[in-house]
Amino acid sequence: MASKSFDPTKFRNSLTKSIKGMSAGFNDPTDWISTGNYALNYLLSGDFRKGIPLGKVSVFAGESGAGKSYIVSGNIVKYAQQQGIFVVLIDSENALDESWLQALGVDTAPDKILKLNMAMIDDVAKTVSTFMSDLKDMPEEERPKVLFVVDSLGMLMSPTEVNQFESGDMKGDFGRKAKALKALVTNCVNMFGSYNVGMCVTNHTYASQDMFDPDDKISGGSGFVYASSMVVAMKKLKLKTDADGNKTSQVHGIRAACKVMKTRYNKPFEGVQVEIPYSTGMDPYSGLFDMFEGKGLLEKVGNRYKYITSEGDEILEFRKRWTGELLERVIEDLPAKEEQLLNIAKAAEAAVRAEEEAEMLAEAAIANEEVVENE
Repeated sequence: MASKSFDPTKFRNSLTKSIKGMSAGFNDPTDWISTGNYALNYLLSGDFRKGIPLGKVSVFAGESGAGKSYIVSGNIVKYAQQQGIFVVLIDSENALDESWLQALGVDTAPDKILKLNMAMIDDVAKTVSTFMSDLKDMPEEERPKVLFVVDSLGMLMSPTEVNQFESGDMKGDFGRKAKALKALVTNCVNMFGSYNVGMCVTNHTYASQDMFDPDDKISGGSGFVYASSMVVAMKKLKLKTDADGNKTSQVHGIRAACKVMKTRYNKPFEGVQVEIPYSTGMDPYSGLFDMFEGKGLLEKVGNRYKYITSEGDEILEFRKRWTGELLERVIEDLPAKEEQLLNIAKAAEAAVRAEEEAEMLAEAAIANEEVVENE
């Protein structure tokens, strides 16, 4: 009697139907949302045009005034809407005014964004769970692309904190909040995997007390950080250059020092300083010049900087001239340039190997001659 062949499709369908919360297959991101800054996009995703992915959880953490809400609730929400992604904006700080969001380019129409004000972790969890349950019941072709934004995660309270506040007996929640945040993010990661749904949150940081690990720590414990796909730590610096790039004694905006602590799509622990002038808003090209110089793509020649394109053309300009148009040319040329540099590196490596092999053959020939002479 012939044995029954194994049917992986039937096995997969049986598993996904019987086990709640399971999805089968790979869930590589297909939709990406820009942060509004090319250098930060590149550090996160390895692509200047991409930023954070749908289907994952991304965290932007930093001190007050570092630009977290500007990037997340402003830029990311704006660029998500431009791609037809519906945004559920959860405001736990009661700080996101409609006029401020509109000034940043966010469409506050009800069919583009749903703004919710809530203070409890459990309420956020219930909101996401209810939404995902309704989404799963929709026909696949009717499911919308959705981005949940929580600003901020650190201000959400656990039920214990709420009960203690109501009773007037504030003793602390003894770690329950950290566990609740980890459970929230972990469940979201598992639910979002096979759907075009993502989450981007802000959080607060505090100074490290560890002399061997000076990086700022993210509030709420490390559990939810492990479950996130991207984590950006931000520090607030003063922007003391005017619109023409001249240094001044006055503060003209924020210089947000962004360090990518975790990413699954590029090398982590790289940083960039993003400029956010008060008068014009974020400069999408800020940080690119320093990045290109650090990679050796821009060479200093006297008091100017030179870039050689993949076709051999030379761009030689003063530092102040390296702004949008010229930096855009480097961005467009970079893929071909990197391939060219890779081929050069491979050719150099092959030449070194060939030289080493030739030396080994020469040494072997000399050794053979010595043996023959001794005989």
